[in-house]
Amino acid sequence: MPALMLQGTGSDVGKSVLVAGLCRAFVRQGLRVLPFKPQNMSNNAAVTSDGGEIGRAQALQARACGVAPTVHMNPVLLKPQSDTGAQVVVHGRVRGTAQAMDFQRQKPELLGAVLESFEILRADADLVLVEGAGSPAEMNLRAGDIANMGFATSARVPVALVGDVDRGGVIAAFAGTFALLPEDERALIRGTIVNKFRGDIRLFDGARDIIEETTSRPCFGVVPWFNRIGELPAEDAVALDRVTGARRETGAVLVAVPMLQRIANFDDLDPLAAEPGVEVAFVPPGTALPGDADLIVLPGSKATVADMAFLRAQGWDIDILAHQRRGGRIIGICAGYQMLGRRIADPGGIEGAPGEAAGLGLLNIETEISGEKRLVDSSGTDARTGAPVGGYEMHVGTTEGADLARPMLVLDGTPDGAVSADGRVAGCYLHGLFASDAWRGQLLAELRGGTGAAIAYDARVEAALDALGEHLTSHLDLDALLNVARTGV
Repeated sequence: MPALMLQGTGSDVGKSVLVAGLCRAFVRQGLRVLPFKPQNMSNNAAVTSDGGEIGRAQALQARACGVAPTVHMNPVLLKPQSDTGAQVVVHGRVRGTAQAMDFQRQKPELLGAVLESFEILRADADLVLVEGAGSPAEMNLRAGDIANMGFATSARVPVALVGDVDRGGVIAAFAGTFALLPEDERALIRGTIVNKFRGDIRLFDGARDIIEETTSRPCFGVVPWFNRIGELPAEDAVALDRVTGARRETGAVLVAVPMLQRIANFDDLDPLAAEPGVEVAFVPPGTALPGDADLIVLPGSKATVADMAFLRAQGWDIDILAHQRRGGRIIGICAGYQMLGRRIADPGGIEGAPGEAAGLGLLNIETEISGEKRLVDSSGTDARTGAPVGGYEMHVGTTEGADLARPMLVLDGTPDGAVSADGRVAGCYLHGLFASDAWRGQLLAELRGGTGAAIAYDARVEAALDALGEHLTSHLDLDALLNVARTGV
């Protein structure tokens, strides 16, 4: 069955968004489309319909296709736990941890898992759209590669090369990538896509001609900047665009989020950031949490014990406790929930070096990180208000303590989380909680002291995907791309 791979001249050129948009565009043409990324590196993950986890970018792409995500859409997922080590997830399940050099040695073995998943998808689709990782021109990583040309050559999949004109040097990026690749890999590249153009697109006509002459390949189109990109769930680099430490709009609800070193699934905050009159401040290391915040959210983490120490090193524990004494609200999600307790222990070194740390002591709970990872979609209600909630659980560990007698949520009939005696501090294991419109509306009403009508967040995401599909239909030659996919190599 037809397949097409989008590789980039570098990281963050927009491959994930382009694949999502092309998925929606081709689905609207009546095709059954499935997304695929051989190897992803991200601490933003999603639970799949078959009980595993994959990168959230592939979950969004599956949504653009109108299908449930499966582990085969991202067979190898790396979740960084330190500067040189990561948890290795294969077919949705944790296989272990590996240092960077050790992982390089594992790649030839993992190629089999990648090709197995690709063939499963290809047998079930009219078109598979494949996303590369980083750049194929990183020649120091080429040996054993499974993310870019190593996959494309093994699976015999044609490639469209994407360049980011917004960062400058896109002509050199295309030319340099072609110059570095060996001839057999250059032959797989069937054309180019120029992404993120701002201004009068006619000014790029000469550059487009130069790119086609230099690469001897057609340009499938120049894609203008997509202004609604902020309405789609965030990926790893997006949160950096919202780094701030102060209230910018008078009267806005200010939500402060400490940017932990191994922050995970921070797209949990996207629905709050999308609300009019709400500012979500991801506070970078070395910066105090704003003293006038209405709400502090402690997010997920891939290395909870280490990030608890990191939080203290920034002085954020002092800021959080001061916020609590002033009567401020605090919500912890997953690892953030664990940090609100008295103690976190990781005796087996599941998330890094074995050890334990004292928590913030704002909830009378203790957590031991052990056992199997819980990966499940969950729904239920807020234990206090009865507002419906939904999302997913993705955590390792057992939490115990007296404050569990006051659960924050009831999920599938089972209590989850804990609430302090004064109701100002709460935590739970449910990722995606803020996407629950009614629950989010009640929270905002309490923070504002008035009404809390919330936007329809899921409908907003769907509308943005539709707009993205139309945007790419207008600016890319979809017929040429589909012909390349059908022709193969």
